[in-house]
Amino acid sequence: MSPHPLGKILQPESIAVVGASETSAGGRYVSAMLKLGFKGKIYPVHPQHQEVFGLKCYPSVREIPENVDFVISTIPANMVLSLIDDCAGKSVKCIHFYTARFSETGRTDAIELEHEVLRRCRNAGIRLIGPNCMGVYYPGWGMSWTTTMSNQPGAIGFLSQSGSAAYEIIESAEVRGMHFSKAVSYGNALDFNECDYLEYFGEDAATKIIMIYIEGVRDGKRFLEVLRKTALKKPVLILKGGRGKSGTRATASHTASLAGSMTVWNTAMEQTGAVSVAHIEELLDVAVALYFLPAVYGNHVGIAGGGGGWSVMAADLCEEAGLNVIPLPDEIRQELKKAGNPIWDWVTNPVDFSIAPVELIPSYITKMMVNNPNFDLNIIFIDPQRNRGVVSSDVLLNEFPWNDLKKKPLLVVLLDWGRNAAGTDIASSELYRDLKNKLIGMEVPFYPTAVRAANAAGKMIGYYINRKKNLAD
Repeated sequence: MSPHPLGKILQPESIAVVGASETSAGGRYVSAMLKLGFKGKIYPVHPQHQEVFGLKCYPSVREIPENVDFVISTIPANMVLSLIDDCAGKSVKCIHFYTARFSETGRTDAIELEHEVLRRCRNAGIRLIGPNCMGVYYPGWGMSWTTTMSNQPGAIGFLSQSGSAAYEIIESAEVRGMHFSKAVSYGNALDFNECDYLEYFGEDAATKIIMIYIEGVRDGKRFLEVLRKTALKKPVLILKGGRGKSGTRATASHTASLAGSMTVWNTAMEQTGAVSVAHIEELLDVAVALYFLPAVYGNHVGIAGGGGGWSVMAADLCEEAGLNVIPLPDEIRQELKKAGNPIWDWVTNPVDFSIAPVELIPSYITKMMVNNPNFDLNIIFIDPQRNRGVVSSDVLLNEFPWNDLKKKPLLVVLLDWGRNAAGTDIASSELYRDLKNKLIGMEVPFYPTAVRAANAAGKMIGYYINRKKNLAD
């Protein structure tokens, strides 16, 4: 198989940022690449500046003394044709057009300009990313569009039609402990489109999970073919924008895409084996389970740590998400009986720690559940506000046998009570943050509610079961 054309393009040895000043959008790209440690040479381009962030600034791409692999355009749309002519003489392989106000405006002159951009680039052998997009985030190569993104590489490949959605998803994913191999915000997809990026991520060895935010497709038939092929190799999560009437109208003005029928879309997603999600929270919830956990091909779940109504609701939510909350295996009851536990015949799954906190020691019962072959995965509850007292993260975490728990796929419900009696926001408290950081360090996916944990587990397992079936067909 020949290398994908994006492979070389996404590893440029030199980048020129056109329209760069220390207070402009172009300057943000320069400062981001400097902070992330871009592997090659950076050439700011601006006719009115001699220097940008300590780097020599050139009046045009043509006047850069060396060849340039990659160009980022942040200049107005009415200036891009002369830029393309400059790039044609510098061996430029690709131009990323942050520049907007093309076909997404719906204006005839802007549409015609976009067509001319493509024509001139093709004549010069130059590929395009965009226009109207944020471009490439490649932490391992030092490419980014903002200084706030991490330089730590990870296993997620991400393609997004929207720049703002890409930014929110990347930043939110990193808060959950996930990092990216590469991400591309591709906007109007004048040249490379969603099919190309998906195909590339499907072949990319550094990418283990693919996330997609998409509003419309350029080539529906090819997209479904590539999606089906890719989902057989690695998980593909898709968040579709423009599902309703108002969203469909907004889609056309955002990236000049046609949203299409959601009935057709949903049927197509079921046939491809991709995982469809409804919003960013669900996208991240399912992704974090896939990111940290091994493949799971069974749906028998053990639940421990909830109390009273939590346990009942957790069981309902798990079943509604496609999980099977099996009765507590008899061998566990017999082991409890042998140990002299007075409530051995009372305990069930979910294990309700509130009914007898002295007899049901979390480390003891959860260890038995993990080591029992009847369970395919486990969900445990941790309550940062237990007894409404101040408890350290170490005290709460040490109640559970983590070395044993991690032998089997595990999700944690880190309960967020909203505000306590003193009016403190639990989710922003030091204790809650400390617990989250330690769970991330242990590579354990966590969720603020049982419904989100159950839904993520159900979709994760559903993907693996469907992939196994599709591979066998």
